Amino acid sequence: MIELTKKVFGNIMTQEIIGAEPSISEIKIIFEKELGILIEQLESISKENLESILEQQKICQKHVNTRPGAMALDQPKIEMFNVYNDKYLKKIVEKLSTF
Repeated sequence: MIELTKKVFGNIMTQEIIGAEPSISEIKIIFEKELGILIEQLESISKENLESILEQQKICQKHVNTRPGAMALDQPKIEMFNVYNDKYLKKIVEKLSTF
């Protein structure tokens, strides 16, 4: 059973990515806002915490992408999650390389 209330990208929960609501146009705005907040927060995070966040985001990515019946779910929103999550992962790795 998938945990629908699990926060997988900032304050975005699984149910928002695989559910009908919010719409694709609304979720794009939400992803943009969350990405900005998450990247801003990276500035004051220690190396150890960055490593932990990196691992947690990889777990969240697996959580969203490995669900039973995935083909029946809203693929554009899942693909959008992957795009924004990849951007975030890239920023984390860049930040880690500065330590």
